[in-house]
Amino acid sequence: MSEFAKRVLMTIVGVSVGGFSVGMFIFSAFGTDPFQVLAHGIWRQTNLDFGTLYMIVNLVMLVGVFFVDKRKIGIGTAINIFVLGYVVSFSTKLFMSWMPDPELWVRIIFLIIGLLVLSLSAALYFTGDLGVSTYDAVAIILSEKTPIKFQYLRITSDIVCTLIGFLLGATVGIGTLVTAFFMGPMIAFFKHKIAMPMRYGKIRAKELVEEEHEKKRRARS
Repeated sequence: MSEFAKRVLMTIVGVSVGGFSVGMFIFSAFGTDPFQVLAHGIWRQTNLDFGTLYMIVNLVMLVGVFFVDKRKIGIGTAINIFVLGYVVSFSTKLFMSWMPDPELWVRIIFLIIGLLVLSLSAALYFTGDLGVSTYDAVAIILSEKTPIKFQYLRITSDIVCTLIGFLLGATVGIGTLVTAFFMGPMIAFFKHKIAMPMRYGKIRAKELVEEEHEKKRRARS
């Protein structure tokens, strides 16, 4: 398989599986990821359909990303904006049809698996590097332009989105808080351990990770 084909596959799988993982969060009823909380908070202040509002928010952020680092915009970005919502809707209905009234332990399992799968899916399409979601691009761009590690920037952006969404009336649950504090480090883990070896091979991936860490150390010194 050519490297480009591998990158396309990683992007498609990452975005599609990511949509199912968000559906798992919604099904668990413990709260969604921070960006969804922000979007729901804004939605509560408007008379727009949520799907339309979600697309508008992403398109506004897309303009900002374009002017700061348009290299982050690509196939993956378009899929996130125009397709992800439908995957989320489909997966949520699918899980609800299987178990209309899930017990607590089932919801907890879905929450845990959803967090793991969402982090892995993000790592896959980040590494595919064919464009990421507008929200994900924020922490990635800042990590590349500052000495601060991605996981810390992601935690910060997640917390900010959660607070703003909550103040605007969105529901915040334990799933939201878990995602805000743990998703950044988990994405970094899956990126280094699975996604990068998948694209570059184990030896080259290890070299790239070491180069990344060395670059951060030099930037901080």
